[in-house]
This record gives sequence, C-alpha cells and structure tokens, in this order.
Amino acid sequence: MAVHSLGRGVGRLLGSLRGRLGQPVRPPCGVSAPRRAASGPPGSAPAAAAAAAQPGSYQALSVLAAQEPAAFWGPLARDTLVWDTPYHTVWDCDFSSGKIGWFLGGQLNVSVNCLDQHVQKSPESVALIWERDEPGTEVRITYRELLETTCRLANTLKRYGVHRGDRVAIYMPVSPLAVAAMLACARIGAVHTVVFAGFSAESLAGRIKDAKCKVVITFNQGLRGGRVVELKRIVDQAVKHCPTVQRVLVAHRTDSKVHMGDLDVPLEQEMAKEDPVCAPESMGSEDMLFMLYTSGSTGLPKGVVHTQAGYLLYAAVTHKLVFDHQPGDIFGCVADIGWITGHSYVVYGPLCNGATSVLFESTPVYPNAGRYWETVERLKINQFYGAPTAIRLLLKYGDAWVKKYDRSSLRTLGSVGEPINYEAWEWLHTVVGDSRCTLVDTWWQTETGGICIAPRPSEEGAEILPGMAMRPFFGIVPVLMDEKGSAIEGGNVSGALCISQAWPGMARTIYGDHQRFVDAYFKAYPGYYFTGDGAYRTEGGYYQITGRMDDVINISGHRLGTAEIEDAMADHPAVPESAVIGYPHDIKGEAAFAFVVLKDGAGDSDVVVQEIKSMVATKIAKYAVPDEILVVRRLPKTRSGKVMRRLLRKIITGEVHDLGDTSTLEDPTVIMEILRAHQKCKDKQAAAKCCQH
Repeated sequence: MAVHSLGRGVGRLLGSLRGRLGQPVRPPCGVSAPRRAASGPPGSAPAAAAAAAQPGSYQALSVLAAQEPAAFWGPLARDTLVWDTPYHTVWDCDFSSGKIGWFLGGQLNVSVNCLDQHVQKSPESVALIWERDEPGTEVRITYRELLETTCRLANTLKRYGVHRGDRVAIYMPVSPLAVAAMLACARIGAVHTVVFAGFSAESLAGRIKDAKCKVVITFNQGLRGGRVVELKRIVDQAVKHCPTVQRVLVAHRTDSKVHMGDLDVPLEQEMAKEDPVCAPESMGSEDMLFMLYTSGSTGLPKGVVHTQAGYLLYAAVTHKLVFDHQPGDIFGCVADIGWITGHSYVVYGPLCNGATSVLFESTPVYPNAGRYWETVERLKINQFYGAPTAIRLLLKYGDAWVKKYDRSSLRTLGSVGEPINYEAWEWLHTVVGDSRCTLVDTWWQTETGGICIAPRPSEEGAEILPGMAMRPFFGIVPVLMDEKGSAIEGGNVSGALCISQAWPGMARTIYGDHQRFVDAYFKAYPGYYFTGDGAYRTEGGYYQITGRMDDVINISGHRLGTAEIEDAMADHPAVPESAVIGYPHDIKGEAAFAFVVLKDGAGDSDVVVQEIKSMVATKIAKYAVPDEILVVRRLPKTRSGKVMRRLLRKIITGEVHDLGDTSTLEDPTVIMEILRAHQKCKDKQAAAKCCQH
C-alpha cells in the first residue's frame, strides 16, 4: 500500500539553489572531486537521465548534492545560516584519515542562529511549549524570553569560570532551562555534553571524567510519569569521583530542599543577578559545539563530537524538508534532550528554523495511554515524531485511547530510533493518522547528526512504502557492501550499509581518541563510512534497514538478523513487542531465544507460541524458528525506550549474578519478573521430561 503526499518542502529548498542547476560549478578551494560520481542508489535512473531532469526537481537536486556537494551545500549554508565571517572552502574531507571539514574559514554563533535572528523579526513568537509531567500545565516560552534566559545563564557560567572550549555537563530532564543551558554553552563557546537524566551516578561520573567537565548543571529533582527522580543526589555521588568539576549549578524543578555543598550554586538566584544580554562568541565552523556519549562495542562510552556550522545546517535542513515543516507549525518531537534526536529535532533544527518546538517531560502512558494524543489535541501539534517502541506499547492498549482525541491538526508522523515493524507502521498510519498523514520512517544515528534516509523529501506525490526508510537525503550516497568488502550493485540485494561521501552533519571525531573514531567507522570498509547497520535495497532503489550487523545470529551456518525474526513474529496479531537474542547451542553453534509480549486477551499462550513458530518458519525458514519463546509481561527498556538485550542474554546464559549497571532501566523490577517467568518455564520443561521418562 502506498501513501501519497506532496513534497512541498523541496520547493522551498530551491530558493537558494534555483538558477544554479545546469550551471558549471567551480571546484571548491582545496578540494578534489569526489572519489566517484554518485548518481543515486544503484537501481535508480542513470546519472545522464537524472541530470536531464527538470532543473530544480527532486531528482536533479539529488544528483547535484551527490556529484557536486560544494554547489549544493555552499549556497544552502550561505542563505540558511547567519555568518559573522563567510567561509572560503565548502568542504575538505578524507575518509581514509577520518578528516571531515565543512565551511572552512567561516565564523558564526549557533545561539544567534537559533535565537537572536528570530527575536529581531518576531520576538513574541513561541519558541518552546513545555509539556510538563501533569497534563494541562504546559508553559509557553517566546524567543525573546528564551534569549534572555540563555544570556543570563551564559553570564552565570562566565562568572563561575567557564571559558571558550571548556566542557559543561548538563544532567537535566526536558525543560526550557535545559535548552537554555545548551544554548548558553553555545553562546560563550563552551562545549556541552548532555547526559540523559536517567543514567546512574557511575555512568554520569564516567562521562564527566572523560570530557573533563568544569561545571555540572542539574535540577534538585526531576518529575516523570508521576514519579520523583533525585537528580541532585545522583550528581552528588558522581562528582565525588570527578576532580575537574569546580561548580555544580542547581536549578529547582520542585519545591523540595536538597543538600547544598561547597561546590553547589543555586542557579536561579545567580541568574537573577545577571544581565539579560550576553555578547556571543564568534566560533569557527569546525570548533566543537557538543559531544554526546554513545555506547561502544568495547563497553566504554565514546564521546561523539559534533561541530558548529555543518551540524546546525544539516539539522535545520532535514527538519524542514523531511517533516514538511512550515511557518507557524507546532513541531512535537517527544524525544529526551539526552539523546541525539532531542539535540537535532527538539532543540537545534527547529530553533534554527524559527519553529515552535514541544518539550515533552512525561511518558506515553501517564496518566493513561491517551497522553500523546491528548497532548496533540490540546497543543494542536502538526508534526509528531516518536519511537516505534512507544507506538508498539500504545498499540497494545487498543484504538479507543487514540480515537478519544481530535488529531486533525496532524500532517506528518515520524518514527525514529529503530526500524518500525509493519504492524506498528500500519497502526500509526491508519489509526493515529486516519490514513491521511504522511508517515516518515527515519534512519540516522548519533554519529550522522541528522536524518540520512527517509521517505521525504521526494518528488511530489511519490509513494511511501510501510516500514521502510526508502530515500537517501540530499548528499547521502549509500552503498551496500558484501563480506569481501565489494560494493553490491542492483536491486533486491542486502549488505552492510555504508555511505561513500561526507555530509555536513556527520560527527568529526571521538573526544580524545581520533584513532578510535577511524577504527570504528572507516576501517571495516576503507574509503567508506560504515554505519554498523545492515540494509536491503529494493529493485526500485529504496532502502530498508534490517538491523545492527552485530545483532546477527549464525544458526547452523545461516546468518540471520534478529530484527528479521522480530519482524516476522510482530505480524502475529497478538504480538505487539518481541526481542530476539542469540545464545550458544551445542549443535547449531548459535540458536535464537525470543522474549514475547502478548496483548491482553490473547488467549492460550501455548497456542500463540506455536502459531508464532509456524509464522517464522513460513516467513523466513524453519532454521529461523527460535528454539525458545518465553512469554513475558514486558521487556527491559531504558527510559528512552531501547530494549536492553544485554540483560536478556545474561538471563538465559545464567549470568544473573553479573548483570552490570541496570540504573538506566525504566523499571528495574522487570528483571525479577523475567527471571521468574524463565524459571517457571524451565520447571515446566523439566516436569515434562520427567513424565516422558
């Protein structure tokens, strides 16, 4: 089933490119031509046909961005961003050494681009709608108010010794003050690292120490889903082990008093003393803007570094074009600012575009399963961007919670964080979107800075296929690689997803360890950025993400992605969620173990399990059928919705004495639930064996 929508955003992009298509393009200073002329995905129209496309069309723009990045991104950067000093070189990149540079010689300030330029034009426009934990208590913050708050906070940081290049840790939930903290760092040239406010003291300390943070900004407490989170207490435990921390700035989300020690400063009191004006630092395009820690395969988190101009441009352009964002729209991304989605599509992208961005403090099911849709009705949200895991959770509660509320304001729905399965896609499209909203399944990573593959932008009226990211964004040139490191041509093929050419939003290094950056992303397939994901390319040149390459099980010599099994099981009407992991098997080498959540009223679970096995055998192959399927009430997830497969693997391999850090779990009691279910299953199997003998 295809869904049709106008690609209006592409038309607005043309303002800065119109008239340049078809003109000879001068090579950018200091940059050789790309290693290969990229004509779009294999299986698509050849370059000659694309170049002959109507000037200004989506196809022609795609070819221009792939073949002449300087001609595409140069004018966009000049016209989209506010510069102090123009750049002299559009790009200078070499994947072999992990060298990535964009808009060299240019100087600007990110906070000026996100605040001052809009205050000059429309100071009372709403920048943020803070959707607080309790429904109906939202707070609106204008661009003028956000600029003044940012400047006061920036002056407070300077008063307490924070200088250009210093690192500042932000351990705060989604709130206007957290956004102001990010922008205050950007204003004075400090580097922020936002640490998700669900991480443990140990995890927080590790990040502060790695980044050598001088200051930590936090709240006394956090509120989420009706529960209180003791943020200050966690910070107190963390900073005991962080000798670089000179001050902890403490804001107040609740009226509760907390212990204030020698390092602690009451933030609001200090900000009130400061001037609401702060001169912005002029930053080089490639100066560090922020770092964000992401899990590494070694277990040590890596501080992924993003810089100023390229990141901001890419976040702004993708926000505008993927979601068809138009002036006056209310943009509702429900991600936490502790993740890259919150950075790019709650803060930097929307604010650079002068949008009204929703800050969602609560959970999808507080006070009930209608929370998202009640918020959509009350705030009149036009674009809604959330995670498939939340959609699958809400699907389990049925349609009534959705249909209770007016969602007519919605035009675009988006999914982010993992591949979305067909059932969740269909439910989001038909039930939430009434089969009339554009649904964009977006693929990207912390390291990519912004959306890389999504159904939009596109030609007007272009089809959208369920559960598929589909189209590379302008300047993204995907390549599928085989196990020998050779590019796979044509359609109806699968391989390791690589990108052959640099784009402005991509990460520049891993903080303090550039070699690790090179090894992680450019070593496996020399000359390419390796995403770590596998993908399938259709005959039409569309891309579908098949899951992490490291989430691959080898069953009796058959390589199988766990996501593939999960997708097959998700097609059963009683299965809203599942997680598949590999575990050692005496004969097969590895076998699959599935944890399955069933909908209420699913009937006899033993019957459902047999039906699931039959479906997997039919949809993939008999060898793909999990050896074990354990029915559980819920899966162990972080507060951002990621399933902690590491814990599931330890449970079934009997390593429950060493579960490691579980502080990021939404609810740690889920572990005992699963352990009891697993033990009950083993007892049942043992009893059945005894009966046989």
